[in-house]
Amino acid sequence: MAKEKTLEDLFHDTLKDIYYAERKILKALPKMERAAQSDELKAAFQKHRDETEGHVERLQQVFEILGKQPRGKTCDAIEGIVSEGEEIMDDYKGTAALDAGLISAAQAVEHYEMTRYGTLKRWAEELGLADAAALLDATLQEETKTDGDLTKLAETSANDRAKASKAA
Repeated sequence: MAKEKTLEDLFHDTLKDIYYAERKILKALPKMERAAQSDELKAAFQKHRDETEGHVERLQQVFEILGKQPRGKTCDAIEGIVSEGEEIMDDYKGTAALDAGLISAAQAVEHYEMTRYGTLKRWAEELGLADAAALLDATLQEETKTDGDLTKLAETSANDRAKASKAA
């Protein structure tokens, strides 16, 4: 008979999922930075890569709190999101719409991360893991800010450049 699964099991499995995702994102961000056309977007990707390294470190601390080895589990969702981003880089390379597309791909990543970190934070609180909840919340706040920064970049420059090329 299979062992009954608990919230603690679900928390650990989801933690492995986001750990895999963060490491996958670390590999994707330099490609996105190189593909970006504007200096502002290149800088945003560089900044987020630095932050993502910190996210991985925080996740390692959460694994330590649980007494578990940091280990990822293949995350099909992030594989698909990253693949879509690569498709945008290929399909829009050299066009005025590339940066707008890169921002949309990056925001898909951010929104995925925000849902995962929000859920993990809540579960950590439910499980009485206050230190883990604080680490997860710190990352959630950074992901939310990055999403807002990307929105601002899209609204103040990238989307207009993509539209202007059609009018030209």
